[in-house]
Amino acid sequence: MRTVSAEKLTKAVKDSLIKINYELDNSLVTLLKKAKSKETSNLSKSILDDILENQALARDRKAPLCQDTGVAVIFVEHGLDVRLDGNLDDAINAGVRLAYDEGYLRKSVVQHPFNRENTKDNTPAIIHTKLVDGDQIKLKIASKGAGSENMSKVVMLTPSDGIEGVKKLVLDTIFDAGGKPCPPIIVGIGVGGNFEKSAMLAKEAILRDLDDSNPDPSLNALEKELLSEINALGVGPMGVGGETTCLAVKINTFPMHIASLPVAINIQCHSARHMEVTL
Repeated sequence: MRTVSAEKLTKAVKDSLIKINYELDNSLVTLLKKAKSKETSNLSKSILDDILENQALARDRKAPLCQDTGVAVIFVEHGLDVRLDGNLDDAINAGVRLAYDEGYLRKSVVQHPFNRENTKDNTPAIIHTKLVDGDQIKLKIASKGAGSENMSKVVMLTPSDGIEGVKKLVLDTIFDAGGKPCPPIIVGIGVGGNFEKSAMLAKEAILRDLDDSNPDPSLNALEKELLSEINALGVGPMGVGGETTCLAVKINTFPMHIASLPVAINIQCHSARHMEVTL
């Protein structure tokens, strides 16, 4: 059985959080440039120009992409044949604490929903752990801002609502959100499971590779259809109108009760900050 040191995991979390807050993924930058080339509105083009310039400045100057440096969300796949020589949650939170201190990232986590006292180190992280085969620890690390998260939702549809009900819910949610989630956005959709599982599916969906292809042909077609229909809403970059409201739609599903059709919509702003690390 392999052993991974808690210090190594802490460093991986720290380095990843700093990196993703300073640098957009290349595939996302490519999509933004492609969106700009298709825009017909000068104002929308100008906003996309500003977004592209901002990400270049953040990368070059080692500065945060956005003043909202988010809550740390970590999905852990822990192999059964690897041992961490310490407490997993403690090691992750140590990395978060170091990242937000050394990286000069805004500390946005409050301890209690009502007294709103800041924890002053952006911990605790939101950690989801799954045991898997193998001798590695895989971390999916994200910084999730509140603006787009606040526009997300979970709705318990009924089976009779079907695929048309899901599509209507997605389109209505994004139209009503307008410019609040800082479009162009990435939309993660979770369908199935139950109330909490659908939300987990949607969160995991926005962490998928932007250029991946859904292995389910029907879902792949639905992702493309929704992307087109969302962009046809005309919300546009930052809500000013235009052809680019959404850069990608990702749908994850799970089996569910015969009487339920849970649907979660997790919206991600254009500053999609996440990466994977394997230890």
